[in-house]
Amino acid sequence: MNIRIYNTLTKKKEDFIPQEPGKVRFYACGPTVYDYFHIGNARPFVTFDVFRRYLMYRGFQVIYVQNITDVDDKIIKKANDEGISTQEVAQRYARAYLEDLQKLRILPADVNPRATAHIDEMIALVKKLVEKGFAYEIDGDVYYDVSKFKEYGKLSGKKIDELLSGARIEVDERKHNPLDFALWKGAKPGEPWWDSPWGKGRPGWHIECSAMSMKYLGETLDIHAGGEDLIFPHHENEIAQSEAATGKPFSRYWLHIGFLQIRGEKMSKSLGNFLTAREVVKRHKPESVRLFFLQKHYRSPINYTEDILFETESALNRLLNTLGKIEKAVGNVKFTGIKSELLTDKEKAAWDAVTANRNHFLEEMDDDFNTAGAIGQLFEMGRQANKILDKESLTENEKKILAFVRRTFIEFDSFLGLFESGEEVKEIKEETFSRMVELLLKVRTDLRSKKEWALADGIRDGLAKLGIQIEDHKDGTNWKIEIRK
Repeated sequence: MNIRIYNTLTKKKEDFIPQEPGKVRFYACGPTVYDYFHIGNARPFVTFDVFRRYLMYRGFQVIYVQNITDVDDKIIKKANDEGISTQEVAQRYARAYLEDLQKLRILPADVNPRATAHIDEMIALVKKLVEKGFAYEIDGDVYYDVSKFKEYGKLSGKKIDELLSGARIEVDERKHNPLDFALWKGAKPGEPWWDSPWGKGRPGWHIECSAMSMKYLGETLDIHAGGEDLIFPHHENEIAQSEAATGKPFSRYWLHIGFLQIRGEKMSKSLGNFLTAREVVKRHKPESVRLFFLQKHYRSPINYTEDILFETESALNRLLNTLGKIEKAVGNVKFTGIKSELLTDKEKAAWDAVTANRNHFLEEMDDDFNTAGAIGQLFEMGRQANKILDKESLTENEKKILAFVRRTFIEFDSFLGLFESGEEVKEIKEETFSRMVELLLKVRTDLRSKKEWALADGIRDGLAKLGIQIEDHKDGTNWKIEIRK
């Protein structure tokens, strides 16, 4: 079955076909670093981490880019309020952002481009839009003329006439059209600035993502993703300026995450319900936070309460307990296949159930990354395992079925990231790690016996880089993990 994705641009599910077979260019909008990111921001960060990992699991080479906006009105305000430089604000919260991603078990992006390091690319893009007649300069400010882009509104479904009559837009008499947006902002006293063909100034927010994504992923992306609140105007404006500049589609697929509410209300500091991800992870396992997000379809709204998080934590512990019981019951038994014709009726029913769960799990993930349906299959597989574990004694086939469940849980956790803190899973992973090292050492011994010294030394040096020391003796080879301070 092909992976199918709901594309915000076309308003329907489509087969996922990247422009280059086997390779995915994936861009996700990152934070504006003026504060710790909140639990609502954490939802897309976690969700896109799972999507990225799942695509990798399915055999794609994924180039994942997530920007850091480190020059913006909010950063300038924060700096002025605290009496420090904008660089200090941006550095402090960029560092915190990366720390909090790590706490949530989110893999680092391949590239985290920062806006201030890509001003030249932004200026070049703005210059191209001016030269092509899509932008104009007034008193050091450069605006994009939305009337020149005939497909403006194609992502959000909004019409220019309706926007003009219904939207509350800050009036600037200098602009050709009230909807025209800033590509470059002339310098104001006390603000950071860079030299440009239009004088000293700084980039607008929308141009940053276009310039940085195209630098690292090319003029057409495979996936562009962000929160639902970014569809308009941010992503709409990205499309307009990028496609006007290149004449090519900007992104083939657009993914957007639904809103998060706190106890049924929109999160707001004025309501006293503003929660940072950093606060939540202090009270709950990071894996519980991940499971909380994954139990809902990514396009659906989600409601956060402490009670729901505690319930999620209990559910996660049930899965971990099941894994622990399997480990005790099965031990070193490995799943190497089952001959159905040798199963009893009860064994066959259990085997059919867990294999169906595994297949349905993958079908759900392939269907627009439906983690909610997939997680349901994981719990059902755990329930089937517990039915076997409730027996006083196990047959060899039942042990093999449980070994299959254990292997499936660990396999799927490569993209779910739910079991990182589980002691049972750590033991399983440590055992797997030890076996891999032993296997490499056996290959190295064989190479040495054949006098293929270069290849044998390559294995030794590669392990050394990973912090694994090898000691050769007349009776064999020992290894240990070097403690690096």
